[in-house]
Amino acid sequence: MSLFRTWVTTMTFLIALVGLAPAQAASSSVDEVSYNSGNPSYTTDANAPKGYAMIGDLLIARPLLIAATAIGAGAFVVSLPFTLLGGNVGEAGQALVVEPGKAAFVRCLGCTRSGYGKTE
Repeated sequence: MSLFRTWVTTMTFLIALVGLAPAQAASSSVDEVSYNSGNPSYTTDANAPKGYAMIGDLLIARPLLIAATAIGAGAFVVSLPFTLLGGNVGEAGQALVVEPGKAAFVRCLGCTRSGYGKTE
């Protein structure tokens, strides 16, 4: 199998795996319970990202967000003359570069919100 076919097969499998995970979680009838034995090393955090969310974030979301940051930076440079005339350079920079950059580089692995330690 060629390298390209192997990559496509792997990505298809991972996308299907990440896509099926919420359906499996929704069909579960058992509520998640935080088991606390008194030992801090065995305490579970219900808000911590799951493993499949971390894998999907690492393999799919982060590369796409880094690409969006690079494309947004290019679009910002191209639109700079127009945003200077319109007086909204800060807003354009925030929307095209800063927001995708924060999502790519500041967000914890598997988290859904930007910032350190935010899991919601």
